[in-house]
Amino acid sequence: MEKKKMIKVTEPIIRLPGIHSMGVIGDPGCEGLGTYNMKVYAGALEESSRDGITLVAGDLVPEGTRHYYEVIQEMTEALAGNDVYCLRGNHDTGAYGEYFGEKNYALLTGSFTVVVLDNARRSFEEQGLSLLSRVLAMEEVRQVIVAFHIPVPNHFILNSVSEDEFLRLKKAYGPWKEKVKYLLCGHVHSRFEDEVDGIPLICTGGGGAMIEDVSEEIRAWDVEHHIVHFYEDDGVLKYRISNLPEDCYGREGQDGILQRKLKETVQGELMAHFKYLMFADRARRRGLVRIAGLFEALAASEYYHARNFYSVLDRPMAFKESAGNFVPGEEFEYQHLYPMMAQYAGSHESPLAEQAYTGALAAEKVHAALLKEAADVEHFPEDGVYVCPICGYVMRGDSAPERCPVCGGPKRQYEAFGGSGDGSGRN
Repeated sequence: MEKKKMIKVTEPIIRLPGIHSMGVIGDPGCEGLGTYNMKVYAGALEESSRDGITLVAGDLVPEGTRHYYEVIQEMTEALAGNDVYCLRGNHDTGAYGEYFGEKNYALLTGSFTVVVLDNARRSFEEQGLSLLSRVLAMEEVRQVIVAFHIPVPNHFILNSVSEDEFLRLKKAYGPWKEKVKYLLCGHVHSRFEDEVDGIPLICTGGGGAMIEDVSEEIRAWDVEHHIVHFYEDDGVLKYRISNLPEDCYGREGQDGILQRKLKETVQGELMAHFKYLMFADRARRRGLVRIAGLFEALAASEYYHARNFYSVLDRPMAFKESAGNFVPGEEFEYQHLYPMMAQYAGSHESPLAEQAYTGALAAEKVHAALLKEAADVEHFPEDGVYVCPICGYVMRGDSAPERCPVCGGPKRQYEAFGGSGDGSGRN
């Protein structure tokens, strides 16, 4: 099978007569190229392989060094199911041209035309605008997508090029405006659809970067990671947006040996995380703040390692459905497993183990109740949540009891999470 490539563009106009659809991936790499983010990009490439070609709408990398470009190039060529073209984003600085070539170019496919313009520095290059006019003037060109990274002024966000820059763009396409069917951009780690100058504007930044709040109208929980498909239907250029499921990629999980070793690696990393946190707690109680800080940093590092390994195998549900998905595990622990183990430990003269299971049982019951409420993520109460660091019991409310109802630990030691709190815990 022919290897698919990230194309280095060497000509301003490229003809692709056998291509009739395009997948668009926005902002895969600006927040880093770690495994956790790259899993989304892998899923996006998999989804985009349904189309004739893929276009990455900028911000392939966090910074434009050769190292990062080589990482994204190797990752893309290992996973892509079609040839991948790029446009330059504001993070794609430095050596971009060495790897991906021209910053302004046009793709003339069998069904439509894509004109890629560089506005990574918040201005359109004259070379690109001249190319746009030249391509639009071609008789064979009838349906055009004008693609760039930073949005033009719109009704949703202020993070855009200036009105003057938009005027320059409009001047370039003005005589042939009826040919411009879509304006396409990335940059914003979300998604919105608008109309500017009578032309549909599609903003897509959901190919790897963490989805963010854009405005009161567009919140992070309203948007999933996604790609955009462009295609011709009965002679008309159309598009559809495909949300990427949380389990969007699972190639490694199909290798039995690798799957087992990844699970073992996650367990090892989490055990190291736990051991380092335990030692940090001992150090902090003895006033060795710098040593505690070191081991807390090491613990955090081990957690992120575990997260990366686990994310390769993880097959979660969509985010809004996920919180309630944890309830059965908590119910099994407090209804069956922990009572059974507490009874076993008691009958075998192991009082510390019995106490640990009994205390955890009480907390797990609260966990299940809280998770049921959290299943409605948008309306979860704003009360504070408190955890007793002695036994792990969880309490919720505007204030917490003076003593932990399970172990008697004092209120002054509680850790506070979320809500406004009452000033009694550590945040």
